[in-house]
Amino acid sequence: MLVRIVKMTFKEEEIENFKKMFDEKKQHIRNFEGCNFLELYQDKNLPTIFFTYSYWENENALENYRHSDLFKSVWATTKAKFGDKPEAWSVNKLVTLA
Repeated sequence: MLVRIVKMTFKEEEIENFKKMFDEKKQHIRNFEGCNFLELYQDKNLPTIFFTYSYWENENALENYRHSDLFKSVWATTKAKFGDKPEAWSVNKLVTLA
């Protein structure tokens, strides 16, 4: 399994617009073939900073999503709202305790 973490910083005036867009698209992203999990976080002290965590079956599944029309449309809308350059990491989950 591949975990994708994306840090995004938005312009303050775009926070609600992003949250609305994410709410409209989240099921489509989560139901994309190969996506097993999706979460959105907002920083507690810096409300312009958000993180997405998504779990993918493998790197090919993530790449298929990143080349899809869904991703292209979501990313085009999202990046117009950025206040700073996004950061992204693909990591392997080593331990989970529940």
